[in-house]
Amino acid sequence: MIAYKEKPFFLKDEDIRWVEETYDGMSLEERIGQLFCPIVFTKEESELSEFIKSYHPGGVLYREGPAEELRRAHQFLQSNSPVPLLLAANLEYGGNGSPAEGTYYGRQMLVAATGKEKRAYELGRVSCSEAASVGINWSFAPVVDIDRNCLNPITNVRTFGTDIEQIIKMAAAYIRAAREEGVATAVKHFPGDGIDDRDQHLLTSVNSLSVQDWEDSFGKIYRGMIEAGTLSIMAGHIALPSFEKKYDGQAPGKMIPATLSKNLLQGLLRRELGFNGLITSDATPMVGFCTAMERKKAVPLSIEYGCDVFLFNKSLPEDFSYMLAGFREGLLSTERLKEAVKRILATKAALGLHRKKEENALIPPKEAMSVIGCGEHLVLARECADEGVTLVKDRDRFLPLSPASHKRVLLEIIGNFSSNERVAREVTKKLTEEGFSVTLYKPEGFEALKEGVEDFKKKYDWVLYIANVETASNQTVARLQWHTMFGLGNNLPWMVREMPTIFISLGNPYHLLDAPMVGAYINGYCNSCHVIEACIEKMLGKSPFKGKSPVDPFCGRIDLPL
Repeated sequence: MIAYKEKPFFLKDEDIRWVEETYDGMSLEERIGQLFCPIVFTKEESELSEFIKSYHPGGVLYREGPAEELRRAHQFLQSNSPVPLLLAANLEYGGNGSPAEGTYYGRQMLVAATGKEKRAYELGRVSCSEAASVGINWSFAPVVDIDRNCLNPITNVRTFGTDIEQIIKMAAAYIRAAREEGVATAVKHFPGDGIDDRDQHLLTSVNSLSVQDWEDSFGKIYRGMIEAGTLSIMAGHIALPSFEKKYDGQAPGKMIPATLSKNLLQGLLRRELGFNGLITSDATPMVGFCTAMERKKAVPLSIEYGCDVFLFNKSLPEDFSYMLAGFREGLLSTERLKEAVKRILATKAALGLHRKKEENALIPPKEAMSVIGCGEHLVLARECADEGVTLVKDRDRFLPLSPASHKRVLLEIIGNFSSNERVAREVTKKLTEEGFSVTLYKPEGFEALKEGVEDFKKKYDWVLYIANVETASNQTVARLQWHTMFGLGNNLPWMVREMPTIFISLGNPYHLLDAPMVGAYINGYCNSCHVIEACIEKMLGKSPFKGKSPVDPFCGRIDLPL
């Protein structure tokens, strides 16, 4: 039963009438189509027109792209869809989660390191206002996972850290800002990531907490998110065996992803936590979903067991046919189809999309795009970077450094990402402007056999490591990968007792695990230009370090602080 007039919908009688009449006026194929939110790659109008006519989607998502192209495609889709669409984007770290020209505000962990709730509110406002200017009305954010496992490759800087109360406050602030911008939030990833050291993109990961430990952590968080009024919650391909055992009495409990668990979605999330809003699956091409059961059954059963939206596809034509066949064969009941579609429509009504469609106002006028990357937002991003960059370790009291005494620096960029070139360019430019002579390291194979310690010290006064290991899906680890022979080349920090050796992470905050020998270590949490500038200025003593780590950067080990 959907409580239309209660949280999070708060619908009026005329809104409820629109939901009911719209549902009643749909064909079976149109109702099935509402369940889908696929990724769309084409912006060709003829292809988009055929897409709408064939699949009647409830929502769509474009990856990041040029603002005007996105706006134009969104305008066409909304104009040609009989029912207004949910237009989604991953808005975890700024407006650039949709329009590529948008503001890179900062990763959630950078925000958490400031300790200021207002920065989380600004993250929501900057992200959602810029995305809304091109038509986005659904944010797959904020992330409310708890980063308890330093080896987890997919959570870390995407989270607000480990403090439960801070996670709740900061996520609620984001939700408040999003609501003010007319954007729904999808907090993620229920029942909670960050416990396992594996990635649900690659397998069904496991939240191994006991019932009580879950209640004291993720339970508090999700109750807080429901109280804050999030319109939707994203279910992950994450098992929670303690609750499967609680409901079924089985030991050790089923290892089924939440996206296919009636116990977790209808039992825990709906009944125990009392969530009345929309449940969306996480991306269903992920291996954590695909390997749980035969896809022909998994597609309709994901809705039958409690998801309302089926996110992304391996093949949209095939998944659509699986959903339709599953309904006709009884895997997806009439009751669950009706409930899911009506929740989708209620979400759209709560956003006022039905009224905006009548007013031809689903997509703001072009002038609204002036907010994208605007001066005000850039100032806020710089302030957040200044307050969030964290000095974790300065064992040998190297900092601050000066070009007067340490002019020649060997710069090492670690990571294998497309952003490496930009990071190297920005760091080199900033250091050169400050008066340093910069040599960018390039691997030379047998360099360990060519150069001794004294030769090395004649060439450089200090070494700066920049770890640009981004948090990205489909990685089994997010750790340092050295690339020199015998473990003795200049890529490794062998020189920590010979000269100042400083390490800055622009991503994973746990790199001390692989570089415990470095004397000075700084966490920037993301590779935005604002963070790079703040890290260097603080390293040179031009401004104080203000950030406080939202996680344990020493991974609970006794050797890393030394």
